[in-house]
Amino acid sequence: MRYEIRLSGTGGQGSILAAIVLAEACGVYEGKKVVQTQSYGPEARGGASRADVIIGDEEILYPKARQLDLLACLSQLACDCYTPDLKANGIQLVDSFYVRKCYREKFFSLPFAQTSRENFGRELFTNIILLGAISSITGIVRLESLKQAVKNRVPGYTIDLNLRALELGAELGQKATASSSLKERG
Repeated sequence: MRYEIRLSGTGGQGSILAAIVLAEACGVYEGKKVVQTQSYGPEARGGASRADVIIGDEEILYPKARQLDLLACLSQLACDCYTPDLKANGIQLVDSFYVRKCYREKFFSLPFAQTSRENFGRELFTNIILLGAISSITGIVRLESLKQAVKNRVPGYTIDLNLRALELGAELGQKATASSSLKERG
């Protein structure tokens, strides 16, 4: 099994931290083989940002994502740039506030940023909410493994908030799959 994930957005949205948390959850807490890479523009904030996580049962001989199984886009720029890298049957998750145009026939449009604003007063937890949704929608990583990795990777005073964000994301993902909220382009 080789499963390729790209978390993308603009600098400052936390895609890279989310990928590090995901890689740790899969590698350390689930014993899977994992490679995590990242790329971002010269701007600290506002430029294109992406982080790839490749998950496998066997050694990963080629550490670059070739055909994505899952693409998460937290910005329109990311959706514009990276959608061509998604497999024909791949899963695409987009933020319903920031991504207005999607190029796939079917995709999940979920309120990651809005959920963060409504529950925490700011968008700081958008990336962690996304991880909870990924866990629910794909089953590629257990929520408990993500919780352990979050505890290791976020500042101590934000642990409880980040754990709540994971739960909110998992609920979003569960609702999306239960209600078949896969969007049709149109």
